[in-house]
Amino acid sequence: MKKLSWKVTPKAGSMKKLKLVEENITSLGPNEVRVANKAIGLNFADIFAIFGLYSATPKGEFIPGLEFCGDIIEVGTEVSDYKVGDRVMGSSRFGGYTSLLNIDQRYIIPLPDNWSYEEGAGFIVQALTAYYALIELGNAKKDQNVLIHSAAGGVGLMANRIAKKIGLFTIGSVGSSSKIDLLKKEGYDKAIVRSKNFKEDLEKSLSGKPLNIILECIGGRIFSEGYTTLAKQGRHVIYGSARYAHPGKTPNYLFLIWKYITRPKVDPQKMIEENKSIMGFNLIWLYEQVDELKNMLEKIVDLDLPAPVVGHTFKFEDMHQALELFQSGKTTGKVVVTVN
Repeated sequence: MKKLSWKVTPKAGSMKKLKLVEENITSLGPNEVRVANKAIGLNFADIFAIFGLYSATPKGEFIPGLEFCGDIIEVGTEVSDYKVGDRVMGSSRFGGYTSLLNIDQRYIIPLPDNWSYEEGAGFIVQALTAYYALIELGNAKKDQNVLIHSAAGGVGLMANRIAKKIGLFTIGSVGSSSKIDLLKKEGYDKAIVRSKNFKEDLEKSLSGKPLNIILECIGGRIFSEGYTTLAKQGRHVIYGSARYAHPGKTPNYLFLIWKYITRPKVDPQKMIEENKSIMGFNLIWLYEQVDELKNMLEKIVDLDLPAPVVGHTFKFEDMHQALELFQSGKTTGKVVVTVN
């Protein structure tokens, strides 16, 4: 059986190496299902992998993509929880940019009846990232206060919804005032723009309350000013660093080196004295702990969260344009690519 895939050939290093190819799909394993993709969600990890800047990037040729949504068209001999025709959404350790894929049944969950394929493609990675950062590492408790960066993006919107389920006071930060209305609509308690007055605006939003948790994906000055504001026993959870992202089809190595050299540095001894924590993670590790991932997905499903916000949709053949917009930082909600 043939499949169409966006494949990085022959190895990572440039967006120009992402090419549309036709190839045979491998045989189906006993615990796997074959999914005909209907929609694919984009993530920053995709871009870093294509550029070869992600430590987990496969060697040589590979298909990017961490999340997908579609119909099961075949099941392995040991699969009992799913059948042909089921609509599912799932996550993968790369390999999502394709029309067909084989995936272990533990990496998928049913798509809610009232959700579109596009919404399904925008859920799992965002929900897992937000839940793991906020609940598992952030140890969020009712009535605590959390700062969520990139609040209008897929993870940011999902983090606010989870935070509201457990009774947190949420402050969202965005890079442009044009995104403030979306944050208000989503129920953020406070919304601030990451301007030169960020620290003052953050303190004003807190109105004297302690800042207990930060969900961090920006870095640089914003990281430092947030960490300074963090209360004692506060948790600064890092799941990304947008300061290293930039438009373009190839990495700007001088830009990246400068950003790396000027990155914030924290003295571990001061962390002890100030009683603050910094934690970092990426979901690639979690994919290797499949039973833990499955358990976490079940907890997320129990929260009964609404469908994610899909802000931008592209056709499969327009993957390059979709990635270009995603790189720009001008998006809201999830960027999704649909497959016919």
